[in-house]
Amino acid sequence: MWQILFGVAALLTVAYCLLILFYLKCFIQLNYFNPGKKLNPYNRFSIIIPARDEETNIENCVRSIVQNDYPADFFEIIVVDDFSTDNTPAIVEKLKQQFSNIRLIQLENISEVIVNAYKKKAIETGIKQALYEWIVTTDADCLVPIKWLSLFDTYIQNGNPVFVAAPVKFVNKNSFISVFQSLDFISLQGITAASVSAGFHSMCNGANLAYSKNAFYSVNGFKDIDNIASGDDMLLMHKINQQYPGQTGYLFSSEAIVETLPMPNWKNFINQRIRWASKANNYKDKRVFSVLLLVYLFNFCLLLLPFLSIFHAGLLIWWFYLLLAKTACEMAFMYAVSKFFKEQKLLWWFPFMQPLHIIYTVVSGFLGSFGTYQWKGRIVK
Repeated sequence: MWQILFGVAALLTVAYCLLILFYLKCFIQLNYFNPGKKLNPYNRFSIIIPARDEETNIENCVRSIVQNDYPADFFEIIVVDDFSTDNTPAIVEKLKQQFSNIRLIQLENISEVIVNAYKKKAIETGIKQALYEWIVTTDADCLVPIKWLSLFDTYIQNGNPVFVAAPVKFVNKNSFISVFQSLDFISLQGITAASVSAGFHSMCNGANLAYSKNAFYSVNGFKDIDNIASGDDMLLMHKINQQYPGQTGYLFSSEAIVETLPMPNWKNFINQRIRWASKANNYKDKRVFSVLLLVYLFNFCLLLLPFLSIFHAGLLIWWFYLLLAKTACEMAFMYAVSKFFKEQKLLWWFPFMQPLHIIYTVVSGFLGSFGTYQWKGRIVK
């Protein structure tokens, strides 16, 4: 029996390592986006920021956007307040007095019934009132770089995209939990960049996205995914990618990286990852689902083998070899990705965090499919 179990684990290890090496190949083949000759601003952007209880972050986020080196009359900032219980709306109202291109919409004034997917409703409401053709989304706890909008504009002018994903990273606070999240997140971002650019499958993060309003409405927006709490980014990207094949792109530039805050504690971190995992069963792109299933089963086997070694001691030695193979492949990938995100100094932590990473992957994956979680003070199914 244990030979069969080890055989399955070995096959999963080979498949997983080949997948990571495929991502590495795609990542190192990425062409860094060089704007080249400076183009005159052409596209106008409606930047939508869903915000719930973000009084400590919203002002810094908005100010980072208005400080962009892009004409103020070429963009607007729409903050959609999601039933905040703090001073978020008041802070935005104050900012409106200083900057004429800031608007505030409050979901509590919307008569439509919202079930589960408050963030999607916030974005959808903002798009309905947006003045411009290009929608850009970010989160209220994010800081955007000064060339953010000009890079989006140049990228759009140089190609024919209707959907553009762009890089995101966590601000490293130098605590153990912060380092763990930073490493985990840049690995996800590396996979995002590699997979989108290779056309392998659709991945993105709602903290740094741009898409055409026409494309949004042509796929009926969030229809059919509007009952899912998460998925305002990847599930929408998949819908648009199906209707506009070859017109989704990735803005591969370190000057386009949006920074966001890590979760302050393990409870919030697990809830965030459960929220992300909760959309897994809704991917119609079978390649995404297959990848997620492979990753889950592989980590589940690595979690299970040490416990089963009490029945056969040899399993522990083989478990160590499998873990070593996983770590080696991931380290090669992480080295390339960390250079782009300028986080190489964190890599020495990576091997020591493997056991924790395996546990959290299995737990969040299971609860994302079968459990509930808390997010922004709400119980979400």
